[in-house]
Amino acid sequence: MNLQQLRLKIDEIDEELIRLFLRRLSLSAEVAKFKYKSNIPIHDSNREQQKLNDIVLSIPCEYRDYITELYTQIFKISRTEQQRIINEQSKSKI
Repeated sequence: MNLQQLRLKIDEIDEELIRLFLRRLSLSAEVAKFKYKSNIPIHDSNREQQKLNDIVLSIPCEYRDYITELYTQIFKISRTEQQRIINEQSKSKI
């Protein structure tokens, strides 16, 4: 495979990652609505830590730091999106 072909493969993966990330954010919005209605806090550090532990243990050791960094950011973005959704919900009740 030449460089151009390799880059095309990476581009395909990036497109799939974006599609999956947007799907994850959509589900995160649904979680936020549930949390808002149930008066559950956005941040659940125990859930995040358990999820991160499960993910990290499922991949080769040499990639664990990368995955930890990636999922730390994903969790942060998800919390931010949930806060945005909850703020919208709160404003619509006023």
